Amino acid sequence: MLKSRRLRLKRFFEEYSLQAILFTDLRNIRYLCGFSGSEGALLVSRDHAWFLCDSRYTAQAADEVQAAEVKECAAIRIDTIVALAHEFSLGRIGFEAAHTTVSAFRRMAEKLSSIELVELGPNLDEIRICKDDVEIEQLSMVATLSSLALTAVLPKIKPGVREVDIALALELEMRSRGAEGKAFDFIVASGERGAMPHGRASDKAIQSGEMVTIDFGALKDGYHSDETVTIACGKPENRAREIHSIVKTAHDLAIEAVRPGISCKELDEVARSYIRNKGYGDNFGHGLGHGVGLEIHEMPTLSPRSIDVLKEGMVVTIEPGIYIPGFGGVRIEDTVVVTGNSCRILTSADKQLLVL
Repeated sequence: MLKSRRLRLKRFFEEYSLQAILFTDLRNIRYLCGFSGSEGALLVSRDHAWFLCDSRYTAQAADEVQAAEVKECAAIRIDTIVALAHEFSLGRIGFEAAHTTVSAFRRMAEKLSSIELVELGPNLDEIRICKDDVEIEQLSMVATLSSLALTAVLPKIKPGVREVDIALALELEMRSRGAEGKAFDFIVASGERGAMPHGRASDKAIQSGEMVTIDFGALKDGYHSDETVTIACGKPENRAREIHSIVKTAHDLAIEAVRPGISCKELDEVARSYIRNKGYGDNFGHGLGHGVGLEIHEMPTLSPRSIDVLKEGMVVTIEPGIYIPGFGGVRIEDTVVVTGNSCRILTSADKQLLVL
């Protein structure tokens, strides 16, 4: 499987006339060779691969790394890269410019002065944009885990309970079900705070009749889940019900429109135009969604400015919302995988308006 993933590098070797590519971004390293540690490098040529680490990670690398030779670097790692480059005639090496600091590049350029370094932009991350069957299974499992955790926590959402208490209970429930941790800082935004798309859980106590937006996700085996529900803690106002209904319909219309070949800009417009026609166009400011995988936000981007097109195997969020300052807001989000002619929803929490 990992060898087949590295076949996706072929176009970069050909387009940039490379003899090798150096990876230092840990997500790409994990994707290409399986290493899950916190430090290392991967050098990939057209017909070979070397994982480079110091003695702290040698045992872990021996257990995890697949389809690559593990080389322990007792000295400076760049010295090992130079030695490999000379031994295997790797005179032109691409590197992840989008994940390399200026200072790191300067050090690398000084040490590798005899090697031509070629900047590879963010498009290198496109090797992960379409998920294989193993990844889709991992994403499905973590999404199910996360959704079930929310269901278990719902009875705790009552008037007087603080937003941070809900966030903590949700994280603990995820961990008890096997998650390594949370995918990001949970958003728990009640009442007027619901107008904040990124309203992280605060000390505010939830009041009766308020809407509560919960944006949550789990992390397991390196893969993330992402899901949002907006519920009512007690009987909500009629306007809140109306807004929830509008967002839910926009969400459903967008999911129905997901298919290979549709542009992400066009898909965004499906939901956005519905919300606009209902008079809330100015209250939906963010994009419709984003890719999910080894990062919580990755390619493609679903927005009015996106140039991406959906392909089979992409895993993306669909998350329209309406946010009204001084009143509150609603967001509803599912994560879906693009299939041969439509999509399959991976997340499973109920998106109907739940009144607790």
